[in-house]
Amino acid sequence: MKIGLIIYGRLQSLSGGYLYDRQLVNYLEEAGDTVEIISLPWERYGRHLLHNFWFALHEQLRMAEFDILLQDELNHPSLFRLNRRLRGEVSYPTISIVHHLRSSEARPRWQNWFYRLVEQRYLASVDGFIFNSQTTRQVVQALVGDSQPHVVALPAGDRFQPTITPQQIEARAHQPGPLRLLFVGNLIERKGLHFLLETVAQLPKSDWQLDVVGETAVSPRYTNRIQKLLARHNLVANVTLHGALNDDALGHKMAQSHLLVVPSSYEGFGIVYLEGMGFGLPAIAGRSGAAHEIVTDGVDGFLVDGVDTAVLRQHLHTLHHNRAQLTQMSHAAQKRFLAHPTWSHAMSKIHHFLRSVILAQAGIQTGHKNGCPPTRV
Repeated sequence: MKIGLIIYGRLQSLSGGYLYDRQLVNYLEEAGDTVEIISLPWERYGRHLLHNFWFALHEQLRMAEFDILLQDELNHPSLFRLNRRLRGEVSYPTISIVHHLRSSEARPRWQNWFYRLVEQRYLASVDGFIFNSQTTRQVVQALVGDSQPHVVALPAGDRFQPTITPQQIEARAHQPGPLRLLFVGNLIERKGLHFLLETVAQLPKSDWQLDVVGETAVSPRYTNRIQKLLARHNLVANVTLHGALNDDALGHKMAQSHLLVVPSSYEGFGIVYLEGMGFGLPAIAGRSGAAHEIVTDGVDGFLVDGVDTAVLRQHLHTLHHNRAQLTQMSHAAQKRFLAHPTWSHAMSKIHHFLRSVILAQAGIQTGHKNGCPPTRV
């Protein structure tokens, strides 16, 4: 297959969505397919809307000889009108990779009303979907219905290939000293680091240490806010901002930690929770979004609301002082990871789906409804 993929910026950008896209590109290329990356520039949302009127982009897509075009849904403001203009001008189908909708994030209602309007028009302009979770599928289908071909391919957490044993997990949980917390995510408000800092500031400093791993340059304003919080609550000695780490360094940090805490206000899936579970780390995640598809509350982690510091504080206090419970939840986390399908399984599912869409577009009977694979997983 000759496949196009539209993204913003670099495929190597640090986020769960870009990791998903990279895994897909790598799988397709290893399977012998050709993937052409079409990179649009990162700009403000309003300027992204103007991309719909770029003559050069229109002509590039009109003249492309793809078998199928993939679009990361993150690019919806750049494509919601352009896709409609291209209908009848191109023969290839367009499939959107949906990680989560911008309009699902926590922000003022009037802003999400506008984002939802643009996203709804974009979602109605494509020929099918790749969803990263059942939650994302439900949110999208609530906007545009369920008539379009789609596949749900859950992300995986096995890129680190963790080798930690149950015995090592138990020994780590019972090591004396503070509870070693790990936050992994770009420093943006949605990830909830400010909420975590406000919470741990209420605990004795001897009870915890926090490592923060994530890109600090994505939102300089938010990073500045975090630095002010650290100073205001006198947390500098307890919190280490590592910035972005390579996979080896991050895997080492996960192996040393007790607990992964990323209380996001919304996650379309939450790959990092699953990755942490591979190292036996119970996950404390935000309740909104798809984290509940990974984290079983009270078993292998906790689901929290991003405004209730008392509940999060109690969870941290309990796990620090009750290392038997920490051990039990750590073992449960590792078992949850081991039960989850691999990246290879997820990407092969997408590969099969794309081939089915192409065959259906060509009018070849595949034996599936609408020429596509079953939509339930």
